[in-house]
Amino acid sequence: MPSINSHGPQRAILYARVSTEEQVKSGYSLAQQIEALRQYAAREGYEVEEVTDPGQSGASLARPGMDRVRDLVQGGGVSIVLAQDRDRFAREPAYHYLLKREFEEHGCKIRALIVKGDDSPEGELTDGILDQLAKYERAKVAERTRRGNLKKVREGKILANKCPDYGFRYNATRDGYFVDEETMPVVRRIFRMVGIECMSIRSVTITLNREGVKPPFAPWSRSGQWGTTVIRENIIGDDVYKPHTYEEIKALVALEVADRLDPSKAYGIWWYNRTKSKTVQVSVVGQNGKEYKKQVKYIPRPQDEWIAGPVPDSGIPREWVDAARDAVKYNCRPSSAGHRFWELSGGILRCGGCGYAMMTNSIPSHGKKWLNHYYRCPKRMRDKDACPQPRNYRADKTEPQVWGLVSSLMTDPEQLRADLERMIELERETLRGDPKREARAWRNKLSEVEWQRSRAQDMAIAGLLCYDELGAKLAVLDETRKTAERELEALRNHQEHIEELERDKDALLEFYAGLAPEILAGLTPEERHQVYKMLRVRAVVHVDGTLEVSRALAGAIGISNWGAAPASPVTTPSAPSSRIPEP
Repeated sequence: MPSINSHGPQRAILYARVSTEEQVKSGYSLAQQIEALRQYAAREGYEVEEVTDPGQSGASLARPGMDRVRDLVQGGGVSIVLAQDRDRFAREPAYHYLLKREFEEHGCKIRALIVKGDDSPEGELTDGILDQLAKYERAKVAERTRRGNLKKVREGKILANKCPDYGFRYNATRDGYFVDEETMPVVRRIFRMVGIECMSIRSVTITLNREGVKPPFAPWSRSGQWGTTVIRENIIGDDVYKPHTYEEIKALVALEVADRLDPSKAYGIWWYNRTKSKTVQVSVVGQNGKEYKKQVKYIPRPQDEWIAGPVPDSGIPREWVDAARDAVKYNCRPSSAGHRFWELSGGILRCGGCGYAMMTNSIPSHGKKWLNHYYRCPKRMRDKDACPQPRNYRADKTEPQVWGLVSSLMTDPEQLRADLERMIELERETLRGDPKREARAWRNKLSEVEWQRSRAQDMAIAGLLCYDELGAKLAVLDETRKTAERELEALRNHQEHIEELERDKDALLEFYAGLAPEILAGLTPEERHQVYKMLRVRAVVHVDGTLEVSRALAGAIGISNWGAAPASPVTTPSAPSSRIPEP
């Protein structure tokens, strides 16, 4: 039985990961991995702790389960971390390299049941080569898939998604459209209402929702309602609904595609390759401490890279399409500011009925020349039956109440110091392990990549690598270099942010501690908003009219009835206003 200094069995962490929602729902892959790891650990006599990462991609180390593994290893006493295969730890060889170096500094090994190499230099070389080959193969599969998609679209076909464009249906082979006579009349009606009847997009949205018209499928929308963005961007702005002549289509598609079209008919255009996207998962400090968020970045491609695919004519007159686009041409997202700064915006004030962040609205008073400003639930605004929140809330009453509850904290320097230190600690927790050691590991990886690039070029000069093999090898190395540089930059930025918080802590304490009530009352809405963000304040308006204010860092602050006098007096608005130091 394995032991440490002959005092007992070694401690092992069993790590399993799956990346897709289908695997999470079935649970089969996770269960299979854990069962195989348990059997191995039982044979070897390990004391085990199991950690799983359901639905987490191996393209990043920002995973709750992997954070847990790294914390356990850093705490000491862990001899080995086991996974079924190396790609369960990470699919990027550079991340696997980082984990191995990090664990080694704590006397821990990282091992996969599907063994490729061993701990010898030769074994490490084998693992490294196989990892790079696996990454190369994934890159080649992705490239082949992309080339296949481009070829398919250039042949005049479309690529099936979860749902076709609203008003169309897929054909039997799911590579083309035909008009859906059930939903296309809705699209035609939208163009007529906006382009001919000159209705606003907001009015169209309200009309469709009131009539119960089923909206397009939108996986990101939880409301099941029509929205202004869907109508403006996905309907009016989409060329699949705009009729184009045969000559216009012929200039955009390949000759063999144009030959299959009827010159007497009009066609819409389904565009492909307009943008490219990249999704990354990062750890951030949120209202509830450390949270994981996926960030998607869309990058537009040059217009000469767009590929057009002809689709059947929607039957909407071109003048309707042009008129609708002219009507919204100069539309921009309406400002919710209403010529004022909303200090409880940005998710600070939330609806107690559904949990949504309250949105803002300004309404002219009847017969008056001023505006009344309200916070209101966006879910209730779309459908009064969707949220039990009974009313909107006057900003001029709600904001003083929240500030009245929060401002008392500003005169308690010890509590304020504790909150600031907790905030900095949460920011530190988003950095795994020792940032200096991790940065050193990434710099070493960059040096190794440069050596491998030089070696590969030398091999190509000597005739040991062909041109295609050299190109593939350099592409993999370039991707690894970009990963290392990106991680180094993230470490630098995060460390600089924490150092800035540390530098500003004393200044903030000196500014806020022991402030007189009249000074606190004179803070501007922008300054109050900054205080709320700094202290992670969360205010909830419950359906019974009570206002509950709490801090994510230290719990409840207080509860009051909406519309009642503020819990803490807000005195003369003419009091001198001091500025908050820029953090």
